[in-house]
Amino acid sequence: MNLYLGIDFGTTGARSTVIDSQGTIHCETEYTFANNGKQQPELPSVWQNALWDSIEQIPPTIRNQVRAIALDGTSSTVMLCNTDGIPVCEPILYNDARGAAVTERLRAIAPDNHTVLSATSSLAKLLWLQEGGHGGTAPTVFLHQADWLAFLLHGKLGISDYHNALKLGFDVDTLCYPNWLIEGIAGAATPELPQVVAPGTPVGEVRSQVGDRFGFPRDCTVCAGTTDSIAAFLASGVNLPGEAVTSLGSTLAVKLLSHTRVDDSRYGIYSHKLGDLWLVGGASNTGGAVLRHFFTDVELDNYSTQIDPEQESLLDYYPLLKKGDRFPINDPNLQPRLEPRPTDSVEFLHGLLESIARIEARGYQLLQELGATPLTKVYTAGGGAKNSVWSAIRKRYLKVPVETPIHTAAAYGVALLAMRGAMGI
Repeated sequence: MNLYLGIDFGTTGARSTVIDSQGTIHCETEYTFANNGKQQPELPSVWQNALWDSIEQIPPTIRNQVRAIALDGTSSTVMLCNTDGIPVCEPILYNDARGAAVTERLRAIAPDNHTVLSATSSLAKLLWLQEGGHGGTAPTVFLHQADWLAFLLHGKLGISDYHNALKLGFDVDTLCYPNWLIEGIAGAATPELPQVVAPGTPVGEVRSQVGDRFGFPRDCTVCAGTTDSIAAFLASGVNLPGEAVTSLGSTLAVKLLSHTRVDDSRYGIYSHKLGDLWLVGGASNTGGAVLRHFFTDVELDNYSTQIDPEQESLLDYYPLLKKGDRFPINDPNLQPRLEPRPTDSVEFLHGLLESIARIEARGYQLLQELGATPLTKVYTAGGGAKNSVWSAIRKRYLKVPVETPIHTAAAYGVALLAMRGAMGI
């Protein structure tokens, strides 16, 4: 039997899913980043341990039938490596807004309203690394999280996909880096940019030592990956323009399948190429991480059942753990709004859930105002998909059906990408 492995790297850990050519799941594993002060999820050594552990958990009888592997990582989580693929400084995570320090240079380089004009874009982080001399004087390679993890498997340094490379400035219309980007970053400390291919493109067979260690077939192929939120979109099976996926994980990401491409950096809106259509959306720093800051999972379940989802909360929050958001308000200095806080925990949770739903609805409204295909249905992925009360609140704001697809895991979506890549679909 031919099996296909997808590995998802999110904000809290790594997950893997193995499927067959019919999409049937044969195995799932999970690795959670320890949060005990000894492990930090931004350390590449932690990512590498998570990768090996996720694979190790898969039974050998399944591993030896895996024909293709693909990975996803968090969008705009980036790093500098030397020419051997060894990181030369700590990675910069997806929501890190230190790029705000190079805003003036970024605006001088990029066209107006371009996707990269955000403090958290990959290009903003590259410019920050350049200006701080963090790569030293030796040659370096600039990579995304998914690029580096895939390199550990296939050994070909400096290969990315055009989903991860979008916020670096890669042009998905011409399928090349634009001149304004090449000229804008030129200098003595310019790292090598990754070669960009279509997501799912076969890149190379697993390195012999990886194959020997885990028992993969000799011809097991590693395919180019994608971002975690697009992987979750792929898992849903959505293929009709007007349908969308909201990923309610640690953060909130919305993706609307559209005939029309929409890019507007003023609101953190950008479009990914998906076949002949466009995946239009944005990502906010609000979401499940805020909820978990105030409540345990047990409390979330318990308090949610005491909320009437048809009763509107009068609390108007902008739930963030620290200042700054990317979408639908793109402002690195936006302050969290979490007051007034009622003494009743149920009332407080109701206000948080409703406020996040309001931000989601505003996001979809913006996409349509700027020309995206009108919204007809929203599917929900991520941990928040399990909360039926939250779904009912969101439906009230979105005014379209809100459903949970059969498959919601990003690992399943990236396994589909591996399968399609291997089969040439």
